[in-house]
Amino acid sequence: MAGKDFEAFKKTIEQKFMGHPVVTRNDYTAWFARGDMPLDHLRRFTVQFSVFSNQFLLAALNRAINADTLHSARESKEILMNELGVIYNKGGNGTASDSSTVDKDREGDPALVPTDGTVDGGKFRFQAAHFEWILHFGESIRLTFDDLGKRRHGTHSTLRFCDELFRLYGSDDYNEAMGAAFAVENWAAAGFWKELIAGLEKIKAREVPHMPLAFFTWHDKIEDLHKSHVWDELKECYESPKFREEPFLSAGVKMLDGVKVFWDGLNDMRQRSGKFAA
Repeated sequence: MAGKDFEAFKKTIEQKFMGHPVVTRNDYTAWFARGDMPLDHLRRFTVQFSVFSNQFLLAALNRAINADTLHSARESKEILMNELGVIYNKGGNGTASDSSTVDKDREGDPALVPTDGTVDGGKFRFQAAHFEWILHFGESIRLTFDDLGKRRHGTHSTLRFCDELFRLYGSDDYNEAMGAAFAVENWAAAGFWKELIAGLEKIKAREVPHMPLAFFTWHDKIEDLHKSHVWDELKECYESPKFREEPFLSAGVKMLDGVKVFWDGLNDMRQRSGKFAA
């Protein structure tokens, strides 16, 4: 550990990761929060977001396959299996709620399922898959299963982001994978979910009263939980004998660059429409 300085490394992380433009100034999500977009654009947004969300499964599987330890493999599987529909087992009963009165048909409802716990011993429900949550949201604005999640629906910028997730988040290099994961988690916890929710709540009140928002509110809650132990996780990685600062930082910045490409692509899409470019 000679020569290592975690406090100095934290400052570097704050500058390069927390100070990245996609974290500090996301023009698209700031605009989205106003709720001014017509439903036609909301549909386009939903298609692209569903592609990223569904293609993330490949990156998560790649991360589990390339894990450097059994512990890391299990951590990766926690994320992957929950994405696929295994409800976090909270309190040892593996149900969607601490209450035994939840109707079976609602056990996968994101408004009810826990945001913490473990998939070990958890229940699998088709309707608890995150893709089904976004499908349910899409149906409220007249999108179908065939409209969502497939790679063929992705724009160049969306697919660039997906490919960077697969390459970096799922890397077989310890430092690349850890740097990309830390960067993604901090981007996700920086508040973009709240901006999306703010805009969607306005659209729901104005035009689509039956629009379900729990896909978004569930993810916002889980990211708030992640914030509480972010530095502890970084320190654990920093103290690993495998840790190397340069590839960790390089992969994290490249991952955030990929995230920015995704949002910039959506911003270009809305500006090209002309009707709501301001």
